[in-house]
Amino acid sequence: MIRTLPSSRRYRLTFRLFVALYFLLLFAPLVVTMVLAFNDSLFPSLPWEGFTLDWFFGEGPRKYGIFHDRTNLRSLAVSFRLALIVTALSTFLGTCAAFLFEQEEFPFKGALYFLMLAPLVIPGVILGISILMFANSLGLAVENRFDLYVSSLGPGFPLMALGQASFISTIVALVVAARLKKFDRSLEEAAYNLGANRAQVLRFVTLPYLRPSILGGAAMAFLLSFENFNTTLFLAGSQATLPINMYMQVRDGSTPVINAISLLLILGASLFAVANLYGRRKTEP
Repeated sequence: MIRTLPSSRRYRLTFRLFVALYFLLLFAPLVVTMVLAFNDSLFPSLPWEGFTLDWFFGEGPRKYGIFHDRTNLRSLAVSFRLALIVTALSTFLGTCAAFLFEQEEFPFKGALYFLMLAPLVIPGVILGISILMFANSLGLAVENRFDLYVSSLGPGFPLMALGQASFISTIVALVVAARLKKFDRSLEEAAYNLGANRAQVLRFVTLPYLRPSILGGAAMAFLLSFENFNTTLFLAGSQATLPINMYMQVRDGSTPVINAISLLLILGASLFAVANLYGRRKTEP
């Protein structure tokens, strides 16, 4: 539909109604979840029993707030530490993959590019099970062959980091490659003509141009790692991440502390997204 053309009153009303319903469907569950974080009830649902901050600062015995809940705080620390490691690993691998597929020609490039994209279309449950079975099989083979037990090949923190990086790095690669396609190769040639070597061209010409996309890819990697559940569920050992811990609480019956956690995550993700958007605008050449 061409927006500059005249439109009927019925069309304008229908369009506005569609926009209102769309955003209502999008944000109504989030608003309800955030409001219930202040509900003075022992159940994370209606009816409204009054306003309270106990689900944030309560010290018990009936109401433990998130800031005094050691289990949730411990899982939050695990998720944060895991997200930082996955972000660093995925950003490095994804950026290298973007350079590889956009600048180099080699045999079976198309097939390898398809394999790189495969984790994005494979369900997270299947991906998690596959990684777990592969790691267990590899660990069993190493133990039988060398009589050596490799703990990192079993469920636990290292396997969670490697499992998440296996598909999050692909997303980073696509983000960086999209900007790399627009890169003017003559800038590199000019730097070479002025006496710069390959490392200097990469450091002072190419990477500064790619900085916004690298930072954006890193931000996406952090958020995707922090909220990942399907794949991580099969790779976690004794250290449960926050999404897994929240799932277990909801499954077994939780208090509105789950809503308080959700509120903090929504606010944190929103602030993170705004900061990333502002940072990308500041780093745009």
